[in-house]
Amino acid sequence: MVLRFDPTQPEFVKEEFPFYWLARVHGVYTLEMEKALKPVGLDIPSWRTLMILNERGSSSVSEISLHAIAKLSTVTKLVYRMKGEGLVDTSTSDQDARVTVVHLTDLGRQAIERSQLATRHIFVRSFHGLTPLQMRKLNESLHQILDNLSPRHADLATGREPR
Repeated sequence: MVLRFDPTQPEFVKEEFPFYWLARVHGVYTLEMEKALKPVGLDIPSWRTLMILNERGSSSVSEISLHAIAKLSTVTKLVYRMKGEGLVDTSTSDQDARVTVVHLTDLGRQAIERSQLATRHIFVRSFHGLTPLQMRKLNESLHQILDNLSPRHADLATGREPR
């Protein structure tokens, strides 16, 4: 049996391959976000970190790394750069002195507000014409693909403890 989405097969049509579209959407989204965030003094990794902290309150560097799907060493460098910029502050976990906890500062909250104003048009334009049902189905499908690839990340996407 030939899988419809098997790029190794001669019958493969890239325009029917979901990862082709995911890569294109992600690429255009990244370009648009970079363009919108630059005038407010942010880049995508900083913005993503601020949004994670905005949603979760405070997080360990490793939790940010997991949610941002970024290497721990990269996130560690980013957090300390952001701390130098006054966007976040860090402390040691009360439960485990080896764990660095990251918190938003007032300057970080202001940066979130600026970034939301700067990027809102991207989200409105991105989902124009999609019904709530289509959005739910899209999210369900993407969650299933994520679960197939990485159950740990899929659990985090829904707030469950990783398996």
